[in-house]
Amino acid sequence: MGRGGEPIISPHLKALRPFLKKGDFLPGGWGQQVVDELAPADINVEKIAFSAFHMSRLEWVLKKSGIEHLYFTGIVTNGGVASTVRDAHVREFHCTVIEDGCAAFGRPVHEAAIEGLKPVAKIVTVERALADFGAL
Repeated sequence: MGRGGEPIISPHLKALRPFLKKGDFLPGGWGQQVVDELAPADINVEKIAFSAFHMSRLEWVLKKSGIEHLYFTGIVTNGGVASTVRDAHVREFHCTVIEDGCAAFGRPVHEAAIEGLKPVAKIVTVERALADFGAL
């Protein structure tokens, strides 16, 4: 939690999300919790900007864990998803975006973002990703 209980997020994200209020994203609070279906987490990495790599220990954790291939889903395809995918790509991770596991504030925006990610990531559906996971 930031000064005065304000959310610790980048100013540009705060400006885009004026509905955020004091206490949101409090460590251990609702905005920072792992969803029940994925709990408990072995390691938590706080995300503060569009890219999950920006000013976080994500790259260090992934490299120390021997992880080389990342699958991406998310709620803002053209924001956090695209930024994190591109950052992962330049860090030499293999990237796969689960197209129907992402969303944007409109279908055309989502589709444009997916198209823009094709040079840096494999694009698959949830069904295809699950089949790939089953083959492991």
